[in-house]
Parts: sequence; structure tokens; C-alpha cells
Amino acid sequence: MNPPSQRDPGRYRQEPTLGDGSRVPLYDHRPDRRPAGDGQVRRWRWWLLAGLALLAVLVIVFRGMLADRLMPQTRAQALIGQAAQALAEGRLTDADGSGARELYEAAVAIDPDRPEARAGLARVADAALVMARGAIAQDRFADAHAALRLARELAVPRADADAVADLLREREAAHAGIDGLLARAEASSMDGRLHGGENAALPLYARVLALQPGHPDALRGREDAIGVVLDGARDALRRGEVADAASAIALARQFDAGHVDLPDTQARLVEELEALRRRADADLSRGRIEQAVAAWQMLLQYDANDGDALAGLQRAAEAHAARARRHAADFRFAEADAALREAQALAPDNGGVRAAVAQVERSRRAHRSTGAPMPTAERARRVEALLQQASAAEARGDLLTPPGDSAYDKLRAAQALAPGDAGVRRAVGRLLPTARACFESGLSANDLGRARGCLDVREALGEDDANLSQARRRLAQRWLAIGDERLAGGQLQSARAALEAAQAIDPATPGIDPFAERLRTAAGNAQR
Repeated sequence: MNPPSQRDPGRYRQEPTLGDGSRVPLYDHRPDRRPAGDGQVRRWRWWLLAGLALLAVLVIVFRGMLADRLMPQTRAQALIGQAAQALAEGRLTDADGSGARELYEAAVAIDPDRPEARAGLARVADAALVMARGAIAQDRFADAHAALRLARELAVPRADADAVADLLREREAAHAGIDGLLARAEASSMDGRLHGGENAALPLYARVLALQPGHPDALRGREDAIGVVLDGARDALRRGEVADAASAIALARQFDAGHVDLPDTQARLVEELEALRRRADADLSRGRIEQAVAAWQMLLQYDANDGDALAGLQRAAEAHAARARRHAADFRFAEADAALREAQALAPDNGGVRAAVAQVERSRRAHRSTGAPMPTAERARRVEALLQQASAAEARGDLLTPPGDSAYDKLRAAQALAPGDAGVRRAVGRLLPTARACFESGLSANDLGRARGCLDVREALGEDDANLSQARRRLAQRWLAIGDERLAGGQLQSARAALEAAQAIDPATPGIDPFAERLRTAAGNAQR
């Protein structure tokens, strides 16, 4: 080994020495002695430079976003400066966001704790009042209203805003000519033109009072005109013209909801509506379907969403359907079709109406099949066969269904062939107790749909009215009991369906009206 002094000086530069006096080489400049990882170092240098370049590009591109996110205070300060400039230029508000109000509000949204932004909004409010006064002086009333509205929205002191509002009303009144408006209103009132156009009395009085709210002549004239309108409403109520009365009351409320005669007239309207409901229910229970329908339709003219009236029309449709079934059972198809048309006009989707349509068609087919003349022996044979089929259906419990094969359908077909036949009369007499037993069984099992069907059979077979009335009352009361149970459980839809079923069966059943009132109260509470 050569001594250190004779070694290549390029390989050493202030090398540290070891304990034996030898030196450690720091770097070998000869190509064949470079470290093996030199290329890897250069690659890492290039990656580092590329990363720094990419970071610089991202900073340039997203500097605005970064400024907003990282320096909200700087952004808020910039908005405050822009807002102050807009305020100095008189641009208090602008839908495009460049007004002083919008800019200050944006600054508050970014930095809620910055007092300069809130103080700026107060200056905008003050400037709006100044602008309103200037517009009033120049008779630019629309601009004055807009500026005053802006000032109120920015919570300017109420006393200051009210003072400007009073000044605006006085100026508008002087400009419009209140005396002329009042004279026109009084002339229209004398001619009986109280409403129905801008030159009618009530609209003219309203214009005067908008300009001068306390004008005594306008207040007196409006009170007299509304008094005449309410007199007409009470006259309409006495004539039973509920819709006209309701329109007059609504008109009076529009122009003066505090008129002294309004509560009494409104109370009379409510009483008349309740009386109309009672008359409709009574008419339906007595079979006067058309009168009941007219009353319910009148109620709907007052309130198109009147639940009682809508339910009443459903009940009327079912009554027409029952009438159609009775006519069809006697093969009086012209009357049956007329009743069906009435029912479908009132409630085309009602289940009872659809069932009546099917039953009338079955009766029509049965009549067609037996309408041709036939020998006496053949007629007797067919009647006997129908009676046997009716007896078999009765034994199966098929009183009403299936359509065409029920005991009722077979017996009605036999009646059509030989209405005076002794066997047919005996079959009717035998089926009637079965229908009564069916009704009682339906009630006991709480199968009220079946009970209703059996009740219809009893009616079709000619049971006396007293027994039918008692059965209807019992069935309606059972529906009310179910409705009460559903209402107690908060099931309002089920409770309403039970009420409608009871009303359709016997609207005069005691307890129907109180239950309907409870249901209305519960529905109202549920909507709050």
C-alpha cells in the first residue's frame, strides 16, 4: 500500500482519519469508481423538480378558491370595500348581487363576527330612507315605496320608517285627489254599484282609506255600503240561496273584516248550513233522493270540500242504485236504467252503484231468456227447475252470490215466469226467514258486509217496512260502534268509512250526528 502522501489527491479532500492513521475517501472522481446509486439519485432529483412545478401550477390555477377557503377574512374585507363603493354610487340593492345590500350581506355570511359589514347594512338602511324622501319630493311614488320597503327590510327604526310612510301617503293623496275619489265613491253607492269594478263604491273607498286610513267620510261610506251587502246576504239566507249569501259575506269580509254586522250574518249562515244538512239527511231517509241531492250540491257551492256533503252524494248514489235494483227485479227496466243514470252521475266509482249495474243486467238477461211464449207444461217444468236450483243455492248459503246462480237470482227468474204460482210464493216465504237468519248471522260474526247483502234480499223479497226499518237501525248502530272503536285508535280513514256506511244504511240513526262532529274535530286536530 502506498503511503497516503503518494495517493491520488483527487480522491481525498480533508478526509477524516481513522485510529490507525488512514483516511476515509469521500468521493472518487474517476469514472470507474462512482457509486452504484448515482443514476437513481438523478432520477429522484427530476421527480422532485416535476412535483414542485405541478404544485406551482395548482397554486396559480386555484389561487381564488384557496384564497376563499384559507383567507375568508381577506375575501370579506374585499366585499366590504365593494359594498362601500356601491353605497357611495347610490346602488343600494340589485338583483344581480352587485348592490350594497347584497355585498354587505355576503360579507356577513363569510365572516359573521365582522362589525364593519353589519354597520354597512345599517348605512344602507339609512340611505334607503333618504332615497325614499327624495323620491317623494319628486312624486316618484313607486320608487319611494321600493326604497321604504328596503329600509324596513333592513330593520331601520320603526318610528323613522313610519314618518316617511305618512309623508308618502299624504303626498300620494294630494296627487291623487282624495276629494274626487270620495265623490265618485258616494255617487256609485247612491246608484247601488257597491262592487264589481274599480269604479264601484267599495273599491273607491278602499283607495281613499289606503291613502288616508282615518278619513271619516270614507270610513262612514264603507260601513254603510258593507251594511247593504250584508242585508242582501241575510235576505238570500231567508230565500234559501246559500251560495249567494256566502258570496256576499266573503265580499264584506274582504273590505272590512271587523264590520259590526258581520259576526251575526256569519252565524246565520252557519245555522242555515247545518239546517240544510239536516234537511238533506231527512229527505234521503224518506226516499226523497232528488231533494237531498239538491241540498248537498248547494252546500258544495259554499265549500267544495265539504266532507258531509260529499258523503251525502255517495249515499244518494247508493239509494238510486237500490231503487234501480228494485225496478229491475220487477222487470221495469226503463225506470231501472233511469235510476242507474242518476246514481252514476253522482258517484260512478261507488261499489254499490257498480253492483247495481251488474244486477240490472242479470235481470235483463233473465227476462230476455223467459220472454218468449212457451207451452204451459214447459213453463211449469222450468219454474220447477228454478225452484229446485234456488233451494240448492239456499242450502249452500248462496243467497246473493255468485251472480246468476244465487238463490235470489233463481227465485226472481221463477217469479218472472210465474208470479202467481203457489210454489213460487212458498219459496219466497221460505227464503225470507233464511234471509233474516243470514242477517242475524252476519251481525253476530261482525260480518257487516254479508249482513247488508242479506238485508237487501229481505227488501227485495218484500218484507214489511217496520221489520226492515228496525234491521237497518241495528246494522247502522253496529257500524257506528266500529267507527267509534276506530276513532279511539286514531284510525280516521276507517272511522270515516264506518260513518259513511252507517249513513248509507239509516241516516236517521241516533248518534250519527254527534259521531260525525267528533270525527270532524279529530280530523281538524290532526291537520294542525
